[in-house]
Amino acid sequence: MMNMIDFYGFLFISILGTLFHFTYDASGHDKYVSLFSAVNESVWEHMKLVVFPSLVWLLIEIPFSYKNPNFLTSKCISLISMILLIPTLFYIMKKLFKKNIFIIDILIFYISIGVGQYLSYLIKNNILVEPTFNYISLIILIMVYGYFLIATFLPGKSDIYTDPITKKKGFKGHH
Repeated sequence: MMNMIDFYGFLFISILGTLFHFTYDASGHDKYVSLFSAVNESVWEHMKLVVFPSLVWLLIEIPFSYKNPNFLTSKCISLISMILLIPTLFYIMKKLFKKNIFIIDILIFYISIGVGQYLSYLIKNNILVEPTFNYISLIILIMVYGYFLIATFLPGKSDIYTDPITKKKGFKGHH
C-alpha cells in the first residue's frame, strides 16, 4: 500500500499532466510553455506530460523526503518507469486493437503514473540502495529533463515523435 506522500504524488502528477495537455494551445502556442506542455499528439509529447509534473513533484517532495537515503533513486526509477510504460503500453494496445482507443490512451497515462509512484514508494521504504546510486540517479534525472526540453525543438527521427494527425514532429507536428 502506498503512503500518503506517494498517493498525493500520483494525484499531483496526474492532474498537472492532464492540464499540461492543454496549456500549449491555451497559451497561444507560446514557445516557453511548449517546453513542458504537449505541442502535438505524438507518443513523445504524451511522455512529456509525466516528465515535468514529476519534476515539480520531486521539488515539492524534497522537504518531506530528503532525509530518505533512497530519495533520488526512487524518483529516478519512478520517472524512468513512467517514461517507458507509456509507449510500451500504447504500442501493445495499438497492436492488439489495430487502432487508438481514447479511453485506453487515458488509462495508460494514469496507470503509468500509478506504477511510477508505487515503485517510488517501494524503493523509499523497502530497499536500501548504495549512496552512489543517488548520485547516478541525479545525473540521469538531469539528463532526462534536459533531453525532454531539447526534443520539443529538435525531435528525433523515430516515429515516437510523429504526430499521428499531421504526420509531422515537434512544433511542426502541431495541428
